[in-house]
Amino acid sequence: VQLVDSGGGSVPAGASLRLSCSASGFRVTDAPVGWFRQTSGKEYEEVSCIRSADNHTFYANSVKGRFTILSYVTKNTVYLDMNSLTPEDTAVYDCVAASAAKCANSWFSFGPRYGSWGQGTQVTVSS
Repeated sequence: VQLVDSGGGSVPAGASLRLSCSASGFRVTDAPVGWFRQTSGKEYEEVSCIRSADNHTFYANSVKGRFTILSYVTKNTVYLDMNSLTPEDTAVYDCVAASAAKCANSWFSFGPRYGSWGQGTQVTVSS
């Protein structure tokens, strides 16, 4: 199982970015796939999650209305569209196939389903 993150960068506040999570070794319909982020203070925050089998999604309150998670089953890829970025969104973003059965609060706490996650992609938002 492998997940490859990409799409991060340095942008000004208010800009948009699209992160990609390309999966191999499993199908994105086999498990919920989510994004989490880690700030420089090393705190983890679960950002968003999608269960592709029924398109059920979860968003953290801090990103709700600004971020959209999408699953392209034919590409076996999950995207995170991030709009209206703020400096508080600065973090390393990473994707993971979740052990949780569904996308709900605390989905990240169940850990990775296949024992692996992506390599992370840095998002830096300047004020």
